[in-house]
Amino acid sequence: MIVALDIGTAKVVCLVAEVGPDREVQVVGVGSHASRGLKRGVVVNIESTVNSIQRAVEDAELMAGCKIHSVNVALAGSHISAINSQGIVALKDREVTAQDLERVIDAARAVPTPADQRILHILPQEYAIDSEQGIKEPLGMSGVRLEAKVHLVTGAANAIQNIEKCVRMCGLEIDSLVLSQLASSHSVLTEDEKDLGVCLVDIGAGTSDMAVYVGGALYHTAVVPVAGDQVTNDIAVALRTPTQNAEDLKIKYACALSQLASAHEIVKVPNVGDRPAKELSRQALAEVVEPRYEELFVLIQKELKRSGFEGLIPTGIVLTGGTARMEGAIELAEEIFHMPVRLASPKGLGSMSDILGNPMYATAAGLLRLADVNEQDGASTSVSIVEPESSEFQVVQPNLIHRMKSWIQANF
Repeated sequence: MIVALDIGTAKVVCLVAEVGPDREVQVVGVGSHASRGLKRGVVVNIESTVNSIQRAVEDAELMAGCKIHSVNVALAGSHISAINSQGIVALKDREVTAQDLERVIDAARAVPTPADQRILHILPQEYAIDSEQGIKEPLGMSGVRLEAKVHLVTGAANAIQNIEKCVRMCGLEIDSLVLSQLASSHSVLTEDEKDLGVCLVDIGAGTSDMAVYVGGALYHTAVVPVAGDQVTNDIAVALRTPTQNAEDLKIKYACALSQLASAHEIVKVPNVGDRPAKELSRQALAEVVEPRYEELFVLIQKELKRSGFEGLIPTGIVLTGGTARMEGAIELAEEIFHMPVRLASPKGLGSMSDILGNPMYATAAGLLRLADVNEQDGASTSVSIVEPESSEFQVVQPNLIHRMKSWIQANF
């Protein structure tokens, strides 16, 4: 069994999954709780963050009937940065061995990094042996010189330590720390998209995380500090309504493209204090929301141009994350990017796919897939089962799944 913990700006999600003999992931526990202690992916209140994690983990434990000991954690935030690097080594025996791969990766990571930054991932892009370029699996090949190109992802050491502290204060160990958009890409992108070239944009509450794949490898990551919280704040300020009411209006009635919203559909806007509620057309609400989405997509487009990969993503843009679900977001994105855009949801989560197949669960679902890959060589110790004996458990299993679905539908 494997456990994913997505500590986001708006919510903390915990998923517990069983992995079958055929490597099929079956989610058996879900926990979610509002996140109160983070801002743009960075911990600003340890006590509130710990409380949110505990509540989400407890809900997942209750549903799955297990005790969670360790988790795979997603990392995001404006402190994340990345560079492409390369390393070269001479081949001792004229044949590439596992030790040669380790040496060339070490050579590639030997780049100056600030003292307050910590390396999160070293992701190989491609290898070259002598003059032969574009090799994906060089093990066993012959030559005299081995070169590796890698994508180095770093984050602020203090920000990472605060996340680790919050998780450990909940009595949990950390199996792995994974970049948020890297996790999301494993749950929503196809291998064909990665091979041809694609840009994933995970739009959350605090940040929008980008990942560009070319030739099956990750070549560019970036964080755009505009996301769902800014949309909510715009609604709250423009309509003079409390933030929680603004969030509800955004989820239920907002549209990212004003021409798609009806001018005849009236929305009631709660007022501050004891003042009576106002009435507003849905189109007027969309006119408040559209400029912020337009700003977000323009910033993403500028980042793509700056990276130099804008012309290398023929499959276009893939949007995921909770804020990407808004009506009109895809149409507006296509107008700005002038390339194909699609909304992606995680798949392959077993009997819970119909409920968890929501873009907001993309990161947590991707964590499960990555954790599955890491654990294929050994048994997981992240949870201990406290269900009855197997014969009794098999009898109640169908009813358990029904109760799980009913609970999620009532709470999400």
